[in-house]
Amino acid sequence: MSWHLRYRLWEFLRSSFWFYPSFAILLAWFFGKLILWYVPDPDWPRYDLSDIDGLRALMGLFSSSMLTFIVYAVSALLLAVQLASGQTTPRLIRLTFGRWQMKFATSAFVFAFGITLVALANTNDESRHALIIVLAVAGNVASIPIFFWFVQEVGLGLRPIAVLQHIFSEAKDAMDSVYVGAFDPTRPEANEVDELAGRESRVVHRVGLSGTFLAFGSRDLAALATKTGCIIELIPQVGDFVSSDDALARIYPPDAAIDEAAINALVVFGPERTMRQDPMFGFRIMVDIASRALSPAVNDPTTAVVAIDQIHRLLRYAGNKALGGGHVRDLAGNLRLVFPTPDWADIVALAVTEVRQYGASSTQVARRLRAMLEHLVDRLPQQRAAALERELELLARSVEHCFAEAEDRRRANIADFQGLGGSSLRTDL
Repeated sequence: MSWHLRYRLWEFLRSSFWFYPSFAILLAWFFGKLILWYVPDPDWPRYDLSDIDGLRALMGLFSSSMLTFIVYAVSALLLAVQLASGQTTPRLIRLTFGRWQMKFATSAFVFAFGITLVALANTNDESRHALIIVLAVAGNVASIPIFFWFVQEVGLGLRPIAVLQHIFSEAKDAMDSVYVGAFDPTRPEANEVDELAGRESRVVHRVGLSGTFLAFGSRDLAALATKTGCIIELIPQVGDFVSSDDALARIYPPDAAIDEAAINALVVFGPERTMRQDPMFGFRIMVDIASRALSPAVNDPTTAVVAIDQIHRLLRYAGNKALGGGHVRDLAGNLRLVFPTPDWADIVALAVTEVRQYGASSTQVARRLRAMLEHLVDRLPQQRAAALERELELLARSVEHCFAEAEDRRRANIADFQGLGGSSLRTDL
């Protein structure tokens, strides 16, 4: 199986919502048939199978109730996603339908519905099986607490804090996949692109439809470069939009025996960004949530502060990673693959700039931003301080511009982890 196909299959299984309930109905039928074919009908005491009409009426009632559960659950999910995405960010739609809680609950309802249909179809005067009937009853009873749990997950799971924590978790994993190793102050974060400066190269172009650069097979590209004795440099960064026939990669040296099809087979494009190899997209979504909360139509600085809390966590995690240019070397130490990655200044600019621009006029947001930046200056390695101190200067200028009263400027320039309400005597800022 090719890398491209493996990636598409894995992403389908991760993000697809319809697949699991559809598989559950087939599994229920197959499981029920296996019981009918291979499991003897148990002779359980106190189990009366003589009232066939009553059993069939019960199974029919259960199947109707399960179908109602399914319809209500999916309708509630759609409505909740639409409302929540309007208040936070449209990127929430894909994330919500990919959550395992949504897939599990709807699949459980569909499985109970399917096993009940099998029981209904095989309960008559000629054939009946006690175990199938018991499974149908148990499945329907178990679906009741699952339904209440599902309602709670839909309601509470779409709160801004729950969404932001989920984004942090995925962005953290993406960062680990892109930036390997912890920050080492004794080693400069070199850019391997500089090592290729001045060398002759050949440009490989994008073959196929235009789209957003989602991911690439780093090990497979490095193995391909090792096999052909060359270096591959990817030109676009993951998350960039690439049009057909745009430059995709450079090959060093230009006469290396590697063609466009081989490179294009190890990259993936799609309609929108994902966080599989794109930790900057996690920052992008968090900043979008904060920005929308700060818009005049919403005017919810407390949600913006909640977003800054998670931006703070992710910035601190990123600041302790080795953020040098992305590269892969072979076992002999030879450079084989180079790909662009954002450096520390890029990450800080994305995480802070728009929140500062939209929230500098909010005392709560200005105080929380200052607390974040001062805390990171204090806790991260000294080499990270310059970009953070530059943002502190910009924040002070923004506050100076936004507040006419001297007392308001003084209050807005106090670092406060709660935005407003935290103790101004905290000593670890």
